[in-house]
Amino acid sequence: MSEQPAEYLQGVVDRLTFHSTESGYTVARFKVPRTAEPVTVIGSFANIQPGQTLHLTGQWRNHPKYGEQFQVFQYRETKPATLTGLEKYLGSGLIKGVGPVTAKRIVAHFGLETLDIIEQEIERLQEVPGIAQKRVKMIQTAWESQKVIKEVMLFLQGNGVSTTYAVKIFKQYGQDAISVVSRNPYQLAQDVYGIGFITADTIARNLGIEPGSPFRYRSGLVHVLNQAAEEGHCFLPQAELVASGVKCLTLEEHQPNPQQLEQLIAQMGQDRALMLEPQVERVACYAPPFYQAERNLAVRVETLLAAPLNADIPRVKQWIQRFIAATGMPLSQQQQQAVEMAASQRLGILTGGPGTGKTFTTRTIVALWKAMGKSIALASPTGRAAQRLSEVTGKEATTIHRLLEFDPSKMRFKRDSDDPLPVDAVIVDEASMLDLFLAHSLLKAIPPTAQLLLVGDTDQLPSVGAGNVLGDLIDSAQVPVLRLTQVFRQAQSSQIIQNAYAINQGNYPALEPVSASPATDCLWLGAPEPEDGVQGIQEIIGELMPALGFDPVRDVQVLCPMTRGAVGTRNLNQVLQAVLNPPTPEKGEIGRGGLILRVGDRIIQRVNDYNREVFNGDLGTVVGIDLEEQEVTVLFGERHVTYDRADLNEITLAWAVTIHKSQGSEYPVVLMPMYMQHYLMLSRNLLYTGLTRAKKLAILVGPKQAIGLAVRQVKAQERYTLLSQRLTGEVG
Repeated sequence: MSEQPAEYLQGVVDRLTFHSTESGYTVARFKVPRTAEPVTVIGSFANIQPGQTLHLTGQWRNHPKYGEQFQVFQYRETKPATLTGLEKYLGSGLIKGVGPVTAKRIVAHFGLETLDIIEQEIERLQEVPGIAQKRVKMIQTAWESQKVIKEVMLFLQGNGVSTTYAVKIFKQYGQDAISVVSRNPYQLAQDVYGIGFITADTIARNLGIEPGSPFRYRSGLVHVLNQAAEEGHCFLPQAELVASGVKCLTLEEHQPNPQQLEQLIAQMGQDRALMLEPQVERVACYAPPFYQAERNLAVRVETLLAAPLNADIPRVKQWIQRFIAATGMPLSQQQQQAVEMAASQRLGILTGGPGTGKTFTTRTIVALWKAMGKSIALASPTGRAAQRLSEVTGKEATTIHRLLEFDPSKMRFKRDSDDPLPVDAVIVDEASMLDLFLAHSLLKAIPPTAQLLLVGDTDQLPSVGAGNVLGDLIDSAQVPVLRLTQVFRQAQSSQIIQNAYAINQGNYPALEPVSASPATDCLWLGAPEPEDGVQGIQEIIGELMPALGFDPVRDVQVLCPMTRGAVGTRNLNQVLQAVLNPPTPEKGEIGRGGLILRVGDRIIQRVNDYNREVFNGDLGTVVGIDLEEQEVTVLFGERHVTYDRADLNEITLAWAVTIHKSQGSEYPVVLMPMYMQHYLMLSRNLLYTGLTRAKKLAILVGPKQAIGLAVRQVKAQERYTLLSQRLTGEVG
């Protein structure tokens, strides 16, 4: 809520301009006493009908197109005070079985006592002409359901829950909302998207739940594991879970006992609320879904590796020679070995850095499999990577989510071990992006008679989600791997590629200072302070890019180590939006929670949205804003996707994105600020990943000290996974 003082309105809902039954978001016209014209109110309402008398808490704001509006933060319903208000309220459609005519008869008969009669002596409605006992029962049922909604909303708002979350909670639990929230408000963190442990904890304190409540401690420990998963970990060692749990659960008036948390972890292990994996020097603590996925993924890999595959290698070698002769494109010895591996192994990995020919090798493998009569599926974790894979192979490629046919109604993939993919061979590109759960889902859908080839660069950052699947598979030494190391002549001319290898070897990259006529494709702007970097990035985008023939809007992507700080994505997105897509009278514009979107803005999807079929990291462009319907239309590739205002927290501006979120994408020009304020994130593979996203030009911005630190820091933080050990038999 804004820091401005709250204001209050009391009046009657005149009509609904817009109401979303899913999110509760509403635009309504509201009649206020002693005001000639209805005012516009906006906010989230679980149920709202014309004729309702409401007391609203909120603030006035001035919309650039629609003028003055009242933004509602909380509301409560009061009884209509006049006969006309009663008629409109009852006849609004609020109560099934009562239309305008019946409402007029009821009010004419009972007058201002109407609502008291309905609440306390509803059977007396039979006194009204035309209302039989059957109709009375229908009205009673409808009235009770409306009372439940009102009671739930009043309870939630009275305990510090905003109307937006109150609507979501009611949609989740219905009439059980009060009992669920009263008994264990921490259940909200598991069941309601957008409500995390912090919000649930606030509600719990408002309800008077003790800081040492087992519900609170259990939820806090799960919250710590979820946070660890966001950092890529599949589990936490017990000592770290306890230490982080103490920190998370500590309040000014309450300090958890570490021994108590250890006992609780043991109890949760017995209850299977946590999965505990004892090791030599530690106990690995998993949330159950991560434990099951990691174990089952290891079993799937082992099963695929154990399945025999007969391959006529001499015949494959003859085909390779004919292919080289026909295409005039020679294959290196390593590339030929990769093609032979693809012909002879159920599961294989093709890896290598930029310029080593992974793309051409993949295309050759597709051609071989076609010649062998195999049905082939090509996929990648992101839409952009899938599009690129399709372009280089000449065969349709898709995202893994679409390949596995996600079913939003059941929240699972249709393709699995019971209904596997109807193919003989599968290639997954950008496999370094595979997280634990996506890899497990993929392996479940591979038929036991099929082949799977994973293609990726292990020197890039690991997946955004938990796990380090590609790295773990390679480290296990159980999966056949072909690593391409020879950099081809045409790639050697690129300073971007030369610098990528220099960084990987721990050497400082060769960087040319920014100028209007650069001699290489890898530049550096030594802006010493973050504020200098922000100014420098604006000047590069606004002046240098057009001078070098690049379109600042279409061709340039800013990649940042983190979201926070002056050179983080949050601030840079505000700055770059003003430069690249400033407001104009003809552009639509909509805001939510500090985010302003305009037609023409580049955006990124922040979460997997299976109903809309857009996924974490997908980039799109805002192409339409309907202020009347409060909807935003985004173009992803060739697909138009519509969001209502309540769901705008799923997307954010993408003029600047984190390097993590850039995986699987390539851009003509990459600008990368590197500053010591992000020292925790600076690492060799982060710098390498960002640099290799650039196809034509890369510009590093920042002091040499920060770039040097990134080169020196090798994997600043290892991920906690046991997939490799499960494959080698060290762990069950």
